[in-house]
Amino acid sequence: MSDTLYLSLWYPNLRLASLPDKLAQVLSTFAAQGGERGVYAATVWPVSWSEAPVFQRVWGRGSEGVAPREAVEETLELLHEDYAYEFQIGWSLWELETGGGLDPRWVRSPRLVRVTGFGPLFEEGAYEQDGHIRIDFGSDGPFLEEEVELDPQTARHIEENITQLIALVQAVEKESGATARLLWSELGESLAQRLAQRLAAAHGIGN
Repeated sequence: MSDTLYLSLWYPNLRLASLPDKLAQVLSTFAAQGGERGVYAATVWPVSWSEAPVFQRVWGRGSEGVAPREAVEETLELLHEDYAYEFQIGWSLWELETGGGLDPRWVRSPRLVRVTGFGPLFEEGAYEQDGHIRIDFGSDGPFLEEEVELDPQTARHIEENITQLIALVQAVEKESGATARLLWSELGESLAQRLAQRLAAAHGIGN
């Protein structure tokens, strides 16, 4: 069963005024790890997820995307303790394409990843559980594909995706100065163990 994959990041004694720099650092890391240089869109949520956004902006994909620091500066002009600041940025992975009457095939496909910075009072302190910054990678399918039989090609693509994920996690932690991180799934299963097992199996078959 597919699940949603997240990365939560925490920073020591983070002040609200420092959140823009951390967000820009995280977003800038994607370009060197299979992602796009420009931010696609931004949304500002007041108080809780149930409220209507107070700001929304879509810049576009590829060359139309805006530089991370520019996107952050515009979006966080309204800096409030009970706001959440969500950005979307493109990140490419190998994904198994099915349907349309064609045989399944692996394609390098861009997906939109959500990077959210939380004010300390948003959702009554949601950052304590979700992180000062949370990355929503979407479906964990490209990293696991647990229902697909591992042949050499599939194993190679899964291994490349997991390796790319690990590299991004490590780079984001280093570049933004996070002191704690957690890679987790929505269903709360042992994600690290599942990834390690799948990577070991893929590595064994791919080689």
